[in-house]
Amino acid sequence: MMLKVAYFPLGPVQTNCYFIQDAARNCLIIDPGEEGEKIIQYIEKEQLKPVAILLTHGHFDHIGAVDAVRDAFNIPVYIHELEQHTLTDPEENGSTRYPGLPRVENRPADHLIGEAGMMEIGPFTFEMRYTPGHSPGSLSFVFKEAGFAIVGDTLFQGSIGRTDLPGGDMKTLLTSIGEQLLTLPDDTRIYPGHGGPTTPGEERVRNPFLV
Repeated sequence: MMLKVAYFPLGPVQTNCYFIQDAARNCLIIDPGEEGEKIIQYIEKEQLKPVAILLTHGHFDHIGAVDAVRDAFNIPVYIHELEQHTLTDPEENGSTRYPGLPRVENRPADHLIGEAGMMEIGPFTFEMRYTPGHSPGSLSFVFKEAGFAIVGDTLFQGSIGRTDLPGGDMKTLLTSIGEQLLTLPDDTRIYPGHGGPTTPGEERVRNPFLV
């Protein structure tokens, strides 16, 4: 299946929201972090047909527009079971940590992900890889045949996810990166939660946290 990846940064910390599209314009929305109206307008302008919202993890900057987008298109939300409380609790998703930012509160997820492995949603088939470390229930979504992965705040171009937030752990994060992301083919397109894309091959030799 030919897939197209589109994304743009949203909200106060410029979190990437991803749109995975097939030839029939079906799409998965990954991490609608803020600015719900902008997301909705893009989907309508491109005449996309959303089938689900996937969340790499539950920090406020990745979930701020979940309910707005879910309600606009009547689609389900998926998150790892260890992160389910972050959708409904501003204390848990970190939105109360920063003065001036709105409290982020959503309804519970429609589906909780308990185990990694292959998953089918509508016409999309992909692999969920459990990549904790930045947060306890971080997930990476691997579209192996199409040659790309959406990895949230696990790995960045030249950097790695922060581990100083509640539930973060550096050793766990480095293990996740080494076992789940650097084992992908070297030319796999890695799309992170912030900043531009990279590849496992590039990060293996250039990332100061990994070399």
